[in-house]
Amino acid sequence: MAETSTETATVQEVDRKVHLHPFTSAAEHADGVPRLMVEGSGIHVRDNGGKQYLDAMAGLWCVNVGYGRDEIVDAVSDQARRLPYYHTFLSMTNEPAARLAERLISLAPGHMSKVFFGSSGSDTNDTQVKIVWYYHNVLGKPEKKKIIARQRGYHGSTLAGASMSGMPHMHDPFDLPLDRFIHVDAPHYWRHAPKGLTELEYSASLATNLEECILRHGPETIGAFIAEPVQGAAGVIPPPEGYFQAIVPILRKYEILFIVDEVICGFGRLGEWWGSQVYGLEPDLMSTAKGLTSGYVPMSACLISDRVWKVLRQGSSQYGAFAHGYTYSGHPVAAAAALANLDIIEGEGLVENAAKVGAYLQKSLREAFVDHPLVGEVRGVGLIAGIELVRDKESKEPFDPSLAVARRLHELLMGEGLICRAMFESLGFSPPLILSNENVDSIVEMFSKGLKKLTAEVGGARG
Repeated sequence: MAETSTETATVQEVDRKVHLHPFTSAAEHADGVPRLMVEGSGIHVRDNGGKQYLDAMAGLWCVNVGYGRDEIVDAVSDQARRLPYYHTFLSMTNEPAARLAERLISLAPGHMSKVFFGSSGSDTNDTQVKIVWYYHNVLGKPEKKKIIARQRGYHGSTLAGASMSGMPHMHDPFDLPLDRFIHVDAPHYWRHAPKGLTELEYSASLATNLEECILRHGPETIGAFIAEPVQGAAGVIPPPEGYFQAIVPILRKYEILFIVDEVICGFGRLGEWWGSQVYGLEPDLMSTAKGLTSGYVPMSACLISDRVWKVLRQGSSQYGAFAHGYTYSGHPVAAAAALANLDIIEGEGLVENAAKVGAYLQKSLREAFVDHPLVGEVRGVGLIAGIELVRDKESKEPFDPSLAVARRLHELLMGEGLICRAMFESLGFSPPLILSNENVDSIVEMFSKGLKKLTAEVGGARG
């Protein structure tokens, strides 16, 4: 039964009073009115006032198959009636978890061997850190524990995940990062490359900086390097040409494990099943979540290479049980949702659609906005894209952070009925993989209207 306006208002008031929201200003929320979403269908969501929005962020990069998919709902319902929960500790299992692990290994790069389940991308990356530390302990290298990540990379908000994330606003208030976590350059060619350097030359310089960092800390202390194929929350930063080809040999040279964080890029986002396929990577460990269930039920998975698995198995004689896990690891309802979700992705050719419509999205955004005086760069791969705003196009001078220009544009776009995401100086897009060319045209049209209003507010720009 639909809520009455009084009931809806009560929900918003209750939320304002008692709900501490993630990545939200506590003060602003306490004094404001939360936006209440009540329904979703396809690529659209609707709020309590009846306004419809094109969700060009697929929730938080995750609703890959779109909203309102009865196939997933029915799979969840059927499994909840049959076996709503059982744990996977002590060699216990359930059929959906076992089938899902087999399915993931079949979809993963061929050197992957085992799956460990969790509930979020954050806990998955915490698990990866513990696997890395366990791995080196088994091999008799107890000092090889430091993790190298990248500035503006995002790997979650748990203690280890936030420590790996290269986000100062996630560090300073919480006394992070923890020891053992190091950060190197973000691979953003347009913003950071010295003038005159080609992308290949810039990639070579980043590889040199990485190796210098390893040598400075001591290769015997570095356990792993973690990277997203495309940095998501940084504002959507694809790597420059030759980047991974330059850094991976350095990791292998110093026996440093390579963790590829596929939480955003995995399950078709870049037009292939994995970002690792797009960039020719062979990770030792892969982190997945979000698109695994399209966000319908919380679930994540660590994919473990055969190389790492053999060492974990070897550790049993030394340490006994692998003493790590979560109450909801391999949750049968979540696994059933994931299996139904993967059926949709495969059955409807959504990975192929992401490649095809993604190419149209990238072309359309560039044609529409690359010459706009407030736009410094339009970038992306497949169905993920970012538009960076600048005060001065020629010098790439950003707006004063106090103006919160990206956030202001986000609010203007909400008024137009378009949901994207403000990240630093950029607006990000990560729509459901069911997107059509016509939907892309709608995104461009609404973004154009919002950008026109922002231009009027800030008075244009130089350059």
